[in-house]
Formats: sequence, structure tokens, C-alpha cells
Amino acid sequence: MKENTTLGALKKSGYTPKSIKQELRDNLITHLKNKTTPFVGVWGYENTVLPELERAILSMHNINLLGLRGQAKTRLARLMVSLLDDYIPVVTGSEVNDDPLAPISSYAKRVISEQGDETPVSWLAKEDRFFEKLATPDVSVADLIGDIDPIKAANLKLSYSDERVLHFGMIPRANRCIFVINELPDLQARIQVSLFNILQEGDIQIRGFKLRLPLDIQCIFTANPEDYTNRGSIVTPLKDRIGSQILTHYPQNIEIAKKITAQEAAKAMEFHSHIKVPELAKELLEQISFEARKSDYIDAKSGVSARLSITAFENLLSTAQRRLLLADIKETQIRLSDFTGILPAITGKVELVYEGEQEGAHFVAEHLLEAAIKSLFEARFPKIKKLERKDEESPYDEILHWFFESEGFELLEDDTDTEYHKKLNSIAPLQDFIKPFVGALDEADGLFLKEVLLWGLVAFNKLSRHRFAGGLEFKDLYGSYIKGL
Repeated sequence: MKENTTLGALKKSGYTPKSIKQELRDNLITHLKNKTTPFVGVWGYENTVLPELERAILSMHNINLLGLRGQAKTRLARLMVSLLDDYIPVVTGSEVNDDPLAPISSYAKRVISEQGDETPVSWLAKEDRFFEKLATPDVSVADLIGDIDPIKAANLKLSYSDERVLHFGMIPRANRCIFVINELPDLQARIQVSLFNILQEGDIQIRGFKLRLPLDIQCIFTANPEDYTNRGSIVTPLKDRIGSQILTHYPQNIEIAKKITAQEAAKAMEFHSHIKVPELAKELLEQISFEARKSDYIDAKSGVSARLSITAFENLLSTAQRRLLLADIKETQIRLSDFTGILPAITGKVELVYEGEQEGAHFVAEHLLEAAIKSLFEARFPKIKKLERKDEESPYDEILHWFFESEGFELLEDDTDTEYHKKLNSIAPLQDFIKPFVGALDEADGLFLKEVLLWGLVAFNKLSRHRFAGGLEFKDLYGSYIKGL
């Protein structure tokens, strides 16, 4: 780069022009041969989305990433920057990143004809070769393609028929770069039409100018299927010109979802390193998103973003942090009762159907938490029958009898960890029942599992749970009424 700062020096170096699609293809081939991936930090797509994306790049296609919100569409597009060469040469001063050996603009051609081998050459880093535009109703053809600039015409005293009065839009300025349009269906149909030539012939038309500017662009679009009915659609001829349409999806299992949340909430974990998070708590957190995606209260077409789990996890840590600060202690661990603090992170992340609107967002959030607890309960403990015979024995009888005989059991929000441990360990039948299910779990997970058992018995209508100002109370479901008689 330091040596090749003129066109003459660049020619002597042996440099040959290469299109951006060829550049991406060659660098991907290197990755595939070395068994490495440029898409670092994307989990769960290894056998589904990424192979399709790699095939599209090898085919040198423009790409449409189609999927619901929170499915890493924009992240995939941004990660493609890592497949670009570290630097490329451009004619210094060019608005459209002209290749010195293959100029396309009148400016670059004029400079090269005037200065020859002394034409100055600059080097463009790959980080500067990514352009992104969110499709909004106010986007115009002038924004994307360009328009006549009357101020430039007046200052340079040029006629409107002179090519030099043109102001280039985002797409020409993204020549030899990756250009992304997010939420393509939101782009008005007449604006989508202006993209036809760019995708098919690679050139642009501005205000009737007889101008052929053969652009070299890797176009990537993102779209949400919901948008096709709610706000707009991709016009058919434009769809036809996009080489590959790739469907994205949500994590297919809890383990992948946990990896994504851990990666995205890493900064929050740094701030809360003194808070112990049981693995079972992380599992329960992800289960909430899985329950939301199949809930009758939530619009499945809208989807449930991975951001629900990320923000809920941050709220969970903050709930424990608040308790820690109020109790003036240095360390604590996540409790199941802390999950009541994540409800605000759920209510703003889901689109409710009519039934959900009738019940209310807060009710739906609590319902999702209860459904997740039920799933975790059934995965760990013997299932509770919906219908039981009058004298039929249940593995939970001793625990339920303990609550029948007691006055209730309270877990306070400001209990220290020592008090929290002592209270949970004070229920002898609970202690005996849980032993076979603890296995290799550490103490934090073991205690969390005890809470899951209690909350699960409440969810299956075997115990009652009451919230009061200072915490939670667990009681026998009917015992208090019988004793009152």
C-alpha cells in the first residue's frame, strides 16, 4: 500500500481487477479449504442456513435473507465483510470507488487521461466497504440512485445536461462494496422498480441521463414474511432478479439458545460476575421463548425474537443485583422468584393475538413463565396425572402432606443466601424427594431445582402460591379451608 500510491506503481505490482462477487467467492473457497468459517458467533445455522449462504456466494448471487425478527439476518450480512480483501485500490477522490485499472466514472476517466501513470491511488479498507439502508416509506430514488444537484450546477456554472451536476446516491457510492437493504418489503413498489437494472444489468439511470455506470455491487436484502401482508411486498420482477432467497429460523434447541444468549449478554455478565446463575435458570429462561413461539396468545407470524431471552437475562441479573444491594451483601445466586423481574422484558417483545389482548400482556407473560416451569418440571420429575383416583398414591404425597400440616412456607425477597438455603432445606420431604434428581448438579442448581419443584406443584394445582409485599408464600391448596371449618 505504501509503495503503490500511483497508477504506474500499481500496474508494476501485477495487480489485476476483480469483481466483489469474485472476491467474496475466492475468500470463501479459502475458508472452506481450511475448514474455517467467516460467520463467527452465529449459532444453530451450521447445517441449515450457512450451507445455503455459502452456495449463494459461490454462485456469485445477490441474496435475500427471509425470516422473522431476531433471526440474525443483519448479522449474517455484516459478517460477509470478513470475506472481503483487506484493502482495495481506488482512484483518489472518486465518489464511486473507481478501480484504477477499470474506471467507470467520468471523473476517474478524466483524471487518468490527464495524469496517466501519476494518477494518485488510495486504498480502501474492507470495514469501509459495507453500506446499509433501512427501508422506510420516505426513502426516495434520489436517496438510493441519485439526482441532479442544482447547487453543484450553480457553483460550477454547468448546464443540467452536464454529467458533472449529478449527485450520486447510496448505491453508486457503494460500488465495489456490500450494499444491504433491510426490510425490503417496506420499500415502496416504485422504488423497488429502480433496482431492476442494478440487479440484472449492473447499471443505473438518473433523471433520463444517457448514462451507463456499470456498478460492481454485492446486494443483500433482508425481509420478514409478516411484512408481505402488513406493510408491503417484494414486487415479483425484483424477486426474480435476486439470485438466492435463504430462509432463516429460530434456535432449534435449548442448548443453542443458551449459547446465543450467553454471547449477546456477555457484557451484562461482566458487570454481574458476583451473581451465580444456575444452569437450570438459564434453561428455564430459554424455555420461556420456546413456549412463546407456540403460545395461542401470541402471533406466530410475528415471531419471538432472540432479544426476548437476552433482555430477560439482563433483567434477571439486575433483579438479583437489586436484592444484593438492598441487603448489603457481596454475592448472591439467582432464585426462581427472581424470574418475576423479567416480566417487563417479555411484555414488550411479543405481538398478541385477540385472545392475548383480552387477557392482557402481563397475564400472558406470567402464563409463559408458568408454561416454561411446567416443561422444566416434567422434564425432571415424574409427571402429574390430570385425573387421579381418590385413593391413588402420588410420589408427591409426603411433600403435600408437609404443607397440609404446616402453616405455610415463606421465601422473602430480602432473604440472604444463607436464609434462603436454610428455608428450602427445612422441608424434610422436599429434601428426601429431590436427592435422586440432583445427580451431578452443584449446590446452586440443586436449590434452584427445589424451587422448580415447588413452583411446578403450584402450576399443576397441587399447592397454592401467594405474592405479598415482601416475597412469596407457598401453602396447601385446600388445607387452610378445611382447617377453617
